[in-house]
Amino acid sequence: MSLPAALARVLTEENIAFVKRMGLKAEILEPGFVRLLAPLAGNENHIGTMYAGALFTLAEVPGGALFLTSFDHERYYPVVKELNLRFRRPASGAISVEARLAVEEIERLQSEAAALGKADYVLELQLRDASDEVVAESRALYQLRRR
Repeated sequence: MSLPAALARVLTEENIAFVKRMGLKAEILEPGFVRLLAPLAGNENHIGTMYAGALFTLAEVPGGALFLTSFDHERYYPVVKELNLRFRRPASGAISVEARLAVEEIERLQSEAAALGKADYVLELQLRDASDEVVAESRALYQLRRR
């Protein structure tokens, strides 16, 4: 595992106490691509499906994980400016999410942030169950900022 991927795994799974408590796991951490998984166990709501806050967290964390695998964390840092989540169906098992940034988009963001001090990007994601059914959809606005 590369140093950026190892760092991303530690920071994604261990650095935020809430994320650690919910048992979120980074299954794939590559430049421009991440896949994360949240177990149902420990994240249940009052009716036995996944708690909305756990789904929201699973939708938000990929932006940081992509940052860690794709950008120079000594020169830049990410912030989430907005996140909307649309629930499609109850999540009655483990839920996964995949997020991608094309190489060209990564390069554009770094150039823009270097020149202007910041650069916005949008991630539209689908949270899926083990049957590949979409349980929620998210749209998040992130910003890459120069240190």
